[in-house]
Amino acid sequence: MAMYFSLILVVATLITGTVWLLDKFVFAPKRQLNLAATQAQCAQPLSEEAERKITEPNGLVETSVQIFPVIAFVMVLRSFIYEPFQIPSGSMMPNLFDGDFILVNKFNYGLREPVTRTKFWENGAPERGDVVVFKYPEDERVDFIKRVIGVPGDVVIYRNKTLYIKPACAEQSTDCPGADKVMNDFIATGEYFQMDMPMTRYNEKLPGRDHEILVNNNTYQQTRRFHNQPGTVRGEWVVPEGQYFVMGDNRDNSQDSRFWGFVPEDNLVGEAVAIWMSFDFERTPDSWLPTWVPTGVRFERIGGIN
Repeated sequence: MAMYFSLILVVATLITGTVWLLDKFVFAPKRQLNLAATQAQCAQPLSEEAERKITEPNGLVETSVQIFPVIAFVMVLRSFIYEPFQIPSGSMMPNLFDGDFILVNKFNYGLREPVTRTKFWENGAPERGDVVVFKYPEDERVDFIKRVIGVPGDVVIYRNKTLYIKPACAEQSTDCPGADKVMNDFIATGEYFQMDMPMTRYNEKLPGRDHEILVNNNTYQQTRRFHNQPGTVRGEWVVPEGQYFVMGDNRDNSQDSRFWGFVPEDNLVGEAVAIWMSFDFERTPDSWLPTWVPTGVRFERIGGIN
């Protein structure tokens, strides 16, 4: 849907922009010439109403001229600066909730043409700990949001619900570090539940950034479902060049790189940087289609994303 909306926005901008240019440099001068010719043929000055009828564009042209600046502004803002998204699941709890509306920075990782998503300007790359929105590699019509755990060249190991990272190191280097355990500080148990089982909240200390995660200590790790990268053991991944390893903060309720592999750089949409609105939702079933309706605004959640 986002791709189709981008295409519609670009086409609308091109059409209304073309009409705006034609009116400014062709149609409007012709109307002024018609006004001058009509005034020359009349013995008395034209009334304001008569002048207005001659110089006023038709409805289609007038509408295009009026809405072009608005559409162009929205297209530039949404395509190259910030784009709004809604969090559709609980995979990023406790940092992002279902019902959070977020702003995604579109220029931190370079600028892309809005329809084909071809990058035309380089401007940095994701770092460990960044929360990113990307096109799901197995169905690029779907937008996912996860946290970057491994950057190109990293070795990521997830074993017994414990995360280890061996940072990328040049092949010719003789002092490459080993895989370090990512430390977690206990915060609380029982604040959040999954399938009626209490989850434990930790503060995870990724290199360069701390953030909170949830772990369900009562469920088994689904190792057999992990993506098995050729040349590595199950539960261990070497991040290829130009790709990223991502995970949800709700570690036992997230379909992420552990299960389907890596995120290509071309699939990145941008970095999630802020929550601009947050709603509580309540499921309201009816005879045809269950719906979710907002029941309140969570003002305390508005702000930056950790």
